[in-house]
Amino acid sequence: MTLSNKKQFVDAYGEQIWSYFKTGEPKSEIVERDDGFISHGRSGGELYFSEYKNWDPVTKAAMKYVKGRVLDIGSGAGRHSLYLQGRGFDVTGIDNSPLAIKVCRARGLKKTRLMPIKEIDRFKANSFDTVIMMGNNFGLFGSFKLAKRLLKELHRITSPEALIIAETRDPYTTKDPGHLAYHERNRQRGRMPGQLRLRVRFRGFKGNWFDYLLVSKDELTEILNGTGWKLKQSIDGNDGQYIMLLDKAPRH
Repeated sequence: MTLSNKKQFVDAYGEQIWSYFKTGEPKSEIVERDDGFISHGRSGGELYFSEYKNWDPVTKAAMKYVKGRVLDIGSGAGRHSLYLQGRGFDVTGIDNSPLAIKVCRARGLKKTRLMPIKEIDRFKANSFDTVIMMGNNFGLFGSFKLAKRLLKELHRITSPEALIIAETRDPYTTKDPGHLAYHERNRQRGRMPGQLRLRVRFRGFKGNWFDYLLVSKDELTEILNGTGWKLKQSIDGNDGQYIMLLDKAPRH
């Protein structure tokens, strides 16, 4: 592929993070789904820069399980990485947003890599003891097939006693007719019902479309099969939110 044929990366997500870092705005985030649905959700500056004291109880509970060398996938503005670094952990934050990484560095995160999740194979074996994917960042796996492949890669780059702490939401808890229709549309297209096609919008920026995966616990079990990981326990929140703790399955 020649350079002229490569799709330009529009960092709308990073632009809003950088803006909040410099000005305190925007406090919320605009996310567009490929069926035209627009969400003005809780995510955004106030959430991405929030301090531990303002986190949800389930997030606080999950942080108690972190151990050793930490990989933060989708570090954003660095709220989880910086908290853990402050507690003495060796943390590496990765994100595909150049401006998000710039903010992490400006806020004092010592180890950062500009890296999309698909490139975690660049890490050496046994590099980490804990992988965190907070803020529903299990969704960054994008699809059933890619999740299986990347979980196998996470198995390789982590230590024998490693743990994955990842947050998601059960898409089937909704009763919203629009969301239910979207699930059905996905089924008809051969996609998982909770496989969202999204982009972030901020001022004049419209980010690139990306897949974002929400899964039930039954679907999670299917994804984990054959990856070397198993569900150790879950920390359940409200409205289908849950944080999974995955450890390595015994080899037969």
